[in-house]
Amino acid sequence: MQNFELRKDMLSMTGQFYPTGHIVMMLPDANAAQAAGRALVDAGIAEGDISLITPELMMSQIVRTVGNSDMPLPSAGTEADTVRRYAQYASQGHYGLLVRAPDNDDSERVMAALRGHPVSHAQKYRMLVIEDLA
Repeated sequence: MQNFELRKDMLSMTGQFYPTGHIVMMLPDANAAQAAGRALVDAGIAEGDISLITPELMMSQIVRTVGNSDMPLPSAGTEADTVRRYAQYASQGHYGLLVRAPDNDDSERVMAALRGHPVSHAQKYRMLVIEDLA
């Protein structure tokens, strides 16, 4: 598992956080996030496809992308509201994981590996759709 680093390919055309083909999940603390990361690796997810998002990184790198969300441009969905929800969790000390899961089978494998883990919230970013997973 690597530390999260925001890249341009994780942003929408308007500059908001939108990592297509990834799952973002929130867990109650660092220990829960580390345990979930280990479970994912044990399930065959490559360590390089899992990034740890500390509450500080969530607030400083991801939440700041909402700054332009009030622009009067058409929006394909609720990306700003989703990021605000992440901010709420991060402000309570929750850690996040960003997991590469480009297709349905990958998403199912990720969520199956995390059964029994305290996932507070999970969403899959698809082209033009953010899907609630937990």
